Amino acid sequence: MKTTSRRSFLQGIGGAALSLPWLESLCIAAPAKPVAQRLAFFYVPIGVVRRGFFPGEQNAILPKFTSSQKEIPIDKQIATGVHPLNLTPTMQPLEPFKDKITLVTGLDRTFQQGTDVHAQCASCFLSSAAPFTVKQSAWPLNRTLDHIVADHIGKTTPFRTLEFSCNSHRDNKESLYFDNISWYGTGHVAPSIRDPRKAYRRLFGTQEVESYRNITDLVLDDARSMKRQLGYSDKQKFAEYFDSVRTIEEQMEKLEKMKGELNQVTFEEPAEAHLPRGEYIRLMGDLMVVALQTGLTNVATFMVGPERWDTPFLYESLFDKPRSHHQMSHNQKRFLDDLLKVDRFHMEQFAYLVKKMDQIEEANGTSLLDNTLFTYGSGLGDGATHQYSDLPTIIAGSGSGNLKTGMHLNLADGTPLANLWLTQAKTMGLKMNRYADSTGSIGELLKNQ
Repeated sequence: MKTTSRRSFLQGIGGAALSLPWLESLCIAAPAKPVAQRLAFFYVPIGVVRRGFFPGEQNAILPKFTSSQKEIPIDKQIATGVHPLNLTPTMQPLEPFKDKITLVTGLDRTFQQGTDVHAQCASCFLSSAAPFTVKQSAWPLNRTLDHIVADHIGKTTPFRTLEFSCNSHRDNKESLYFDNISWYGTGHVAPSIRDPRKAYRRLFGTQEVESYRNITDLVLDDARSMKRQLGYSDKQKFAEYFDSVRTIEEQMEKLEKMKGELNQVTFEEPAEAHLPRGEYIRLMGDLMVVALQTGLTNVATFMVGPERWDTPFLYESLFDKPRSHHQMSHNQKRFLDDLLKVDRFHMEQFAYLVKKMDQIEEANGTSLLDNTLFTYGSGLGDGATHQYSDLPTIIAGSGSGNLKTGMHLNLADGTPLANLWLTQAKTMGLKMNRYADSTGSIGELLKNQ
């Protein structure tokens, strides 16, 4: 039987810069490589409504709006330590993956006085430098965790990191500090990909292919000659993979057509405000998952929306017209039901990506999710009070079996968010004893402790 290596197969598909998922039939000629570890972040702006997200707070008093950051005392009903994972209404979309996620509560960040409360939320989320330690910035902003980890696990991938953003607006009301979570270093932003078509071309395109034919058509045509050499399960996996790429293309075409039609109409809001929010987020998420699946990158950040960006978005399954998440967050009493819907909407998009990652099989029989630390989080604990304490945090996946899952870990008040980042970095193989303002690893998360 003729054997074909992954490399020779890639060379035979017309030179298109397209990676493939793991296929057993194409690995006969070469020793199998260890399954890669991945790190990804799903950032939600403006925090959450606490009574919908946090266990034991369903009857908590609704907070009044405060314009600045304050230390807000939290009336916790759950003791410090490990507890069974009871999914609240906001977290309910994660029910099918309950055994593969961990809720972490009690994580705090320190606010550096002297700047706008929203400016530090996203920009410092993955750096969490101790206040006033970064002298050349008004924010405690340093090189972010994704780039530090990528220096270790991203050396052999085409892209060390990939940054995705779901902010389609171009009004630029706020500075880049409100709209980016990934930074090469202080003052040096890692630009996010915001346009699905540009993201697709960056991941899969070559000038030769784009000049005269559809990328997927080229690959599928050449792939047909390989079909006889693939086993049954690989044929199924191969078809599923290219179906997903084809679906991405169709979704892009649909949104592009819609953009063109919307630009012909005069709105009070920008035309982008009327794009279906869920479709846009899932399309960008599909691109991120394919990039992680095929080894184009091992590290990705995914920003659902910007901080304090009053330009509205159309949450197509929730409201009949575009709404501003930020403006609603300042009056929880009036907009409580609507805010709870937005929080659950964001969780549904996270659950969609978790499901997609869990359905992708890797070379050792585990799933892409099993070999990833995929963290849902926000730079605020609550949008009305602008609190930096008790941040909403969920970890999906176990990082190749290194972290415990299926539990609720309630940490002691004042535990730095950087403790989680230090734990994740060490899980990814980095040898470090401290990260930013961390005070130590979170041993309760580690399987070997």
